[in-house]
Amino acid sequence: MTINSPKICYEIFVRSFCDSNNDGIGDIQGITSKLDYLQDLGIEAIWLTPIHPSPSYHKYDVIDYYAVDPEFGSLDDLRTLIREAHRRHIAVILDLIINHTSTLHPWFLEAQKSSDNPFREYYWWKNDQEIEALGIATRDISDDSQEVSPWHEIPNDPQKYYGLFYKGMPDLNFHSQKLRHEFVGIMKFWLTDIGVDGFRIDAARHIFPTWESAHNRAFWFFFKETVESLKPTAFTVGEIWAGASEIAPYYKGLHATFNFDLSFAIQELLITENDPGLINTLLKTHALYEQTNTGYIDAIMLTNHDQERIASVVGGDTKKIKLAACILLTLPGQPYLYYGEEIGMLGTKPDPEIREPFIWSNNPADPAVPRWSEIKHNGPASTKALSEQIVDPKSVYSHYKELIALRRSLTTLGQTTARDLESVNLKNDSLLAFSRGPVSDRLLIIHNLSGKAISTRLPLQYSVREVVWSHQAYWNSTAKRVQLRPYGSLIVLCNPK
Repeated sequence: MTINSPKICYEIFVRSFCDSNNDGIGDIQGITSKLDYLQDLGIEAIWLTPIHPSPSYHKYDVIDYYAVDPEFGSLDDLRTLIREAHRRHIAVILDLIINHTSTLHPWFLEAQKSSDNPFREYYWWKNDQEIEALGIATRDISDDSQEVSPWHEIPNDPQKYYGLFYKGMPDLNFHSQKLRHEFVGIMKFWLTDIGVDGFRIDAARHIFPTWESAHNRAFWFFFKETVESLKPTAFTVGEIWAGASEIAPYYKGLHATFNFDLSFAIQELLITENDPGLINTLLKTHALYEQTNTGYIDAIMLTNHDQERIASVVGGDTKKIKLAACILLTLPGQPYLYYGEEIGMLGTKPDPEIREPFIWSNNPADPAVPRWSEIKHNGPASTKALSEQIVDPKSVYSHYKELIALRRSLTTLGQTTARDLESVNLKNDSLLAFSRGPVSDRLLIIHNLSGKAISTRLPLQYSVREVVWSHQAYWNSTAKRVQLRPYGSLIVLCNPK
């Protein structure tokens, strides 16, 4: 099954998606039970957040890379999910936590015993003098931890271990060839023995710490060769919170990387209702990526499990929620939806509140709705359940489904590169306008970012052949003007000139 191609992808925070056994926790069988829903929505790949045994609710601190956390099910459950997903032409991507482990992982339990333990080399260890010489003795306070130092003590040990995110997540040291060999075995197990289709790489830019960052590029080339040798069709997408110039070199080792700058830019223009030049910025980004790898894939999204939900960013305004979907799903790239975006789920920090259970229905006795956390943002008064939205042609869900179907049906919209993308200046900062596709079948896409109706003429080089799709907008062929209601969008096919 080849998945190294454009897909509509869907991130599932496993604990929060669907509960199959009424224990209050989302699980793998629950996901399997909702594959028909995902297929009907138009999803072609699912990314599962970590499923391995872990002491945390989010599972980003792994204890055993070869197992499924019993809270989520078993390896057999995962095999069934993969088989059933493939039967529906849906790929399955696992979160690979390669930067760090849990302090409860057997490797670390051994490593902390003594400086000459054979597992010591799997992690970063330094004494106070070495840490001072590095000049990296503090870290920024973050959502992950309030700790001010990434260096953590072990009782009766003169050395400290490095854990960037927090003390419960010691960073791995990939200078160790033994550790690399461990991960070759881990990747082989999931790709070939279990049959997953690829990996989302957590914290990809931190594989080597700041003082060793020069080794990152060589590591990802090694990683790429390893993955391709194990499964040539496997797909990889990396999490790199950085600007385009820093991200670009990672395309030598990864098929795709998430475009966080685009995510923030879309959020900003939705808030300000003005376009600061999003398309021109995106063109510069893609030009940098293409210099590294002409087969680059830009993984685009509105938000993910580390960000406040887009519906909350726009204050729960349904019109803006729909506009956000219009913008994302008409841009070049490989779109990723965060579970619940398609029904307008809300969520603000702290992290558990942006990972609330999916609202399948507002029935408090619905066994499919996980109950592991209190639902603070998505009660009946604020978020319509899927059961209501699925029968409402004007719902956020129906809007997403229509847009996904449109993107899948039009080759031009599904392109991942920006080679056919051009910014269109309509002389109004409240309009985001761009064109895509070959000259013979050029699509002109216009989004009204404002709460006011806008009427505009098109540049002379654009002659409308037909309206392809519209939302709160229309083409006035008599007046030769585009009419957009507040937060409306229009896609037209243009005649070549």
